[in-house]
Amino acid sequence: MKRLWTTLLLCSLVILLEAAQDEEAPTQDLSPDNFTTAQSAVPDRIIGHRTTLVSPEEPRKLKCVCTNCPSKECETDGQCYVTITQEIAGQRQIYREQACLNKSKQFPPGSSYKCREGHSNKIYKRIREEIICCRDADFCNRHVSLASGGPAHLQPTQEAPSWLEPGEKGGEAPAPGASLRYLMWAGAVALSLLLTVVLVAIMCYWHHHKERSERMRRGFPDVESILDRSEVPLMGPHTPIRDIIELTSSGSGSGLPLLVQRSIARQIQLIDVIGKGRFGEVWRGRWRGEFVAVKIFSSRDERSWFREVEIYQTVMLRHDCLLGFIAADNKDNGTWTQLWLVTDYHENGSLFDYLMRYTVDTAGMIRMALSIATGLAHLHMDIMGNKGKPAIAHRDLKSKNVLVKSNGTCAIADLGLAVRYDCDTDTVDIVPNNRVGTRRYLAPECLDESLNMNHIDSFKRADVYALGLVYWEIARRCNMGGGCEEYQLPYYDIMPNDPTIEEVRKVVCVNKQRPVIPNKWQSCEVSLSVIPNKWQSCEVSLSVIPNKWQSCEDLRVMSKLMKECWYHNPAARLTALRIKKTLANLGAHDDLKC
Repeated sequence: MKRLWTTLLLCSLVILLEAAQDEEAPTQDLSPDNFTTAQSAVPDRIIGHRTTLVSPEEPRKLKCVCTNCPSKECETDGQCYVTITQEIAGQRQIYREQACLNKSKQFPPGSSYKCREGHSNKIYKRIREEIICCRDADFCNRHVSLASGGPAHLQPTQEAPSWLEPGEKGGEAPAPGASLRYLMWAGAVALSLLLTVVLVAIMCYWHHHKERSERMRRGFPDVESILDRSEVPLMGPHTPIRDIIELTSSGSGSGLPLLVQRSIARQIQLIDVIGKGRFGEVWRGRWRGEFVAVKIFSSRDERSWFREVEIYQTVMLRHDCLLGFIAADNKDNGTWTQLWLVTDYHENGSLFDYLMRYTVDTAGMIRMALSIATGLAHLHMDIMGNKGKPAIAHRDLKSKNVLVKSNGTCAIADLGLAVRYDCDTDTVDIVPNNRVGTRRYLAPECLDESLNMNHIDSFKRADVYALGLVYWEIARRCNMGGGCEEYQLPYYDIMPNDPTIEEVRKVVCVNKQRPVIPNKWQSCEVSLSVIPNKWQSCEVSLSVIPNKWQSCEDLRVMSKLMKECWYHNPAARLTALRIKKTLANLGAHDDLKC
């Protein structure tokens, strides 16, 4: 910007200097006489001649008739001259110019070349032009007689022309080409002023933009200046993210302060893409040596991003069975604005991807089912108090929105469609959004539009329906007795891969069909028949039943839970808390906890 300013300023100065030089340079006479004698105009005796300046009394100036002067007369210290033009073929006379010729305009100085012989006669293209100079009396260039075919003659006079006012003085005749010089000078000045105004405007805008950027940088310091300051000495460059969250969240469970979130987000290095969806992309990133997941939303899903960030920052929301929220920020990459959501990274990926690759045993099945139920129960629970947590419904629970942690438990993710219950107004906080839940997992009341939108319990029961379908996916991959089912999505045998709302409604609401439960999941009565009578005659815990019988019992309980989750009547479905307690009793023999 400074170089541009300097360059334009120099250009303006050059234009002004050239105009000034044109003003000071002597104007050469462009008459036909001078066209042929321009190079020989200066006699050799002029070279090296030194003129001594004397200051005598100022001589009286000569008055001349001036055609182009406002007062029709001019005064000069040189000569009067008149230019006459005549056609050779006729007697028509054309008076071209009558004016003064100052000494400063004479060339060579003291005796103008065109006046040195008294007059000059030149024939040019059938036109005869004569230039006659005189200095013997005032207004000597007034009367001109032109003989036919001969030279012109002046008739000297001492009287002023009759059309001049008494005592009126004329100005000096403008030199030839003066108007052009004035136009050039005016244009140069106007151009310089225009460039100056433009440059001042550019400099003001640049200065304002620079100050604004400086204010923004002062308002949002970098992460090192925040996390390494003296008031938080435990936050060194190698402090884990979990410790930073615990030290800066003040126990609210709503995540890091907004300033720290933005600082962390701008320090993350993206590595590779680990997932794509209709919302955008999920990247694996690195911050301070730890892996994080960066969910980058597309601009059309701004509402989902804003809603998910808003839900994650709810007080008392943080839980081991919910995806850990780290930071959120919007970043401008020069073309469009990226919406970032930074969370914990789990290398096993989603439950959908995990079940596609691996099978689980009964203990792993219960561990996954219990952790999902625990996370959902925490979402649905409302904690009363000054800093309590409102009840939240997920609205898009499915296997792709559940992540598998390294210890085999699961964490619920993707809260972009979640709704909250406002106990103060007794209403459900629903943000307008073009997205709807995944059609395959929609509850019957969502499909036939009988869902009561004014009660949070209606949304909770719809979540429980989707939970039953997720349990069905897990149970199919349970390896019991050396065999398991191939992974499939719910309703895979009666719905296409991407069903429409009408197709799902026909299967779920009209035909009231549900995923098929294999008979071997419910054949535990046969195994229980071989349990000793002394165990059946008393109330014993399932923990004392041998594993070969207990594994079948786990599947039987799971299949029973599924049926109670996807009842057509929403009021007949189990709550997430009831499901959690039932599974906790099953997992007590392995001390499974989320």
